[in-house]
Amino acid sequence: MTARPGPGRLDTCRCVSCAPLTWVAVAVLALGAATALYWFQPWKLVTDTEVHEELAAVPSVTAPAPSPSAAPASTAPASTPAGPVLLAGGEFVSHEHDTRGAARIVRTADGRHRLELVGLDTSNGPDLQVWLTDQPVRTGPSGWHVFDDGRHVALGALKGNRGDQAYAIPAGTDLAGLTSVSIWCERFAVSFGAAALAPAG
Repeated sequence: MTARPGPGRLDTCRCVSCAPLTWVAVAVLALGAATALYWFQPWKLVTDTEVHEELAAVPSVTAPAPSPSAAPASTAPASTPAGPVLLAGGEFVSHEHDTRGAARIVRTADGRHRLELVGLDTSNGPDLQVWLTDQPVRTGPSGWHVFDDGRHVALGALKGNRGDQAYAIPAGTDLAGLTSVSIWCERFAVSFGAAALAPAG
């Protein structure tokens, strides 16, 4: 006479047979969670990276123009200044994230060009880049995604979401037409904030 498996043995067999499916489900969930963490990096939304680099000693981008009635200091022919020169600048406006501060292009005493971010204050995020672009700066959601539509020059990863910082502009870059700077989230193709660059003077 053959003994039949009792209820306890039957339940054990069923659990063993479904174990592979359970492990597959756990693996899929773990992979999904890891992927989401990689792409969104949510911890960056509650952490800040501050940078305090030395900036060029040039007039503020918001300094008022001299009065037309002011007498010139000298009547000698103009020459190339020995120190750094402010070429263009402007204030940041918020796009997907609240962004404050100023951006400016400076020609250094040795003739090189660099972009300086003055008092930047924006959100942290994944894959943030600093771009010079030829796109107009617009407020509202319609202006969040335009900066990869035309010409842009990538200056590197954002060093910090707060503070003063400088980025070298590659030698030979044609600055004509590059009229804006964006804190660009390359992973999601959206601007955190941008500044229009108006010529100084």
